[in-house]
Amino acid sequence: MSQLKTEYAQDLALARKPSSLAWYALLLVILLLIPQTLSEFYVGEMSFVFIYAIAGVGLMLLTGYTGLVSLGHAAFLGIGAYANAILLSEGVPFALSLPAAGLITAFAGVVIGIPTLRMSGLYLAIATLAFGSIVVLVTEKWSSLTGGFDGFPVPTPSVLGLVITAPTGVYYLALGVLVLVVLLAMNILRSPLGRALVAIRDSEISAQSMGINLALYKTVAFAISAGITGLAGALFGLYVRHLAPDSFGVLLSIQLVTIVFIGGLGSLQGAIFGALFVAQLPQVIAIVRDDLPFGIGRMPGLEPSLFGLILVLVIMFEPAGIHGRWLKLKRWCREFPLHKRAAFRRQKTYAKTDRLR
Repeated sequence: MSQLKTEYAQDLALARKPSSLAWYALLLVILLLIPQTLSEFYVGEMSFVFIYAIAGVGLMLLTGYTGLVSLGHAAFLGIGAYANAILLSEGVPFALSLPAAGLITAFAGVVIGIPTLRMSGLYLAIATLAFGSIVVLVTEKWSSLTGGFDGFPVPTPSVLGLVITAPTGVYYLALGVLVLVVLLAMNILRSPLGRALVAIRDSEISAQSMGINLALYKTVAFAISAGITGLAGALFGLYVRHLAPDSFGVLLSIQLVTIVFIGGLGSLQGAIFGALFVAQLPQVIAIVRDDLPFGIGRMPGLEPSLFGLILVLVIMFEPAGIHGRWLKLKRWCREFPLHKRAAFRRQKTYAKTDRLR
């Protein structure tokens, strides 16, 4: 039977049941042991999943919990990557360059957040897309700082005297940052700030009537989302070891949006599920590419086309995403054979509702 909430303290708890903490602890132990059991290839793939999950959590706070759609989040990833790499090249310790990259990217989020306060929906998406294109153009032309088209090599950092070598070092570092980011996001959502963000998502008019400063909270949401994505960008730079402007284009922004929608809007677990799916989809495509009929595997633009197709199918047939389907499956198993078919019908999920205008 499902556990019903009977007091406000349960709503503020990090886990609904004590057993959930035990399962998460077991999962963390398994993840810590993975580098000792799997090859470097799989460890590197898991590192990539963690980095995508960090960026997914950042975008989830903006899109899934505040209702602000961004198609330029790859720009924040790029800003964090370049900021961390440049600071490392200037001799700044990694313990300072990583948080500094997050702060620099958060400032960039404020810069884009303030001019777009009156925008929403499609107009906001177009504005953030333009911002992403501007950042890519700046990294291409400002060759004295970013290396331009030649790229920028990322120095190998060290933490407490231990050199972070790929892929094991990046794996543990990305896992640690992901755990901290998830805990930070969970505490934000439990705070008055998080409740204000959800209120803005549900109805700006109702939120404003309750005394919520829309301009302030939207700007804060952009700053937090950009800062977390900047941390993912810094780790992404350590993962690839060499930065290039074309790595942070529109396709990467689409992948980040796909993480949020496929994983499940309004769910931190969904951001992790979506990152696992999106990070491994290119590997699946590479495996089956040669076996696809009618020369489909050799068609240009196959990967972005599949991302778009999967995103459309998920929105049409399972708007709650992977996490929503997982919750339905658990509920079905818990209530079987007394479940009701009507309780498992597909429900609509909105990035931003239009109940009140």
